[in-house]
Amino acid sequence: MPRSRRATVADLRELAGSMPGVRVEVGPKGNDVYQVSGRSFVFFRNPRPDAFDPETGQRYDDVVVLWVATEIEKQALVGDPSTPFFTTPHFDGHPSVLIRTSRIGELTRDELAEVVYDAWLARASTTAARRWLKSHGVG
Repeated sequence: MPRSRRATVADLRELAGSMPGVRVEVGPKGNDVYQVSGRSFVFFRNPRPDAFDPETGQRYDDVVVLWVATEIEKQALVGDPSTPFFTTPHFDGHPSVLIRTSRIGELTRDELAEVVYDAWLARASTTAARRWLKSHGVG
């Protein structure tokens, strides 16, 4: 089986936008917010003081938030040094992980798809999630 190619920001947008029932909202500073069932599951974040370059102190301007289903899933992603996922104290207790768009290429498209699908499943209605899983031969 051929290996999946490196992921891109365009892949992230395409994957999130292709999920059933998704609406793309525009945040107050022009950032894209992908929602299902009226709840965000992927959103491009504006520069904030909690996510910054430790050497320069400059705020990251390329952070994306992706929901996860559980704290265990979050810790698995941010605790694995082979992934580009991280968190900040601002997100303690929040079911999400962060990734910089400049590091998305460290994932394959298939790996990114799995995280996006899981984010959607974590926020979609139970009925929509069940329907999507069944259509993909899961559950």
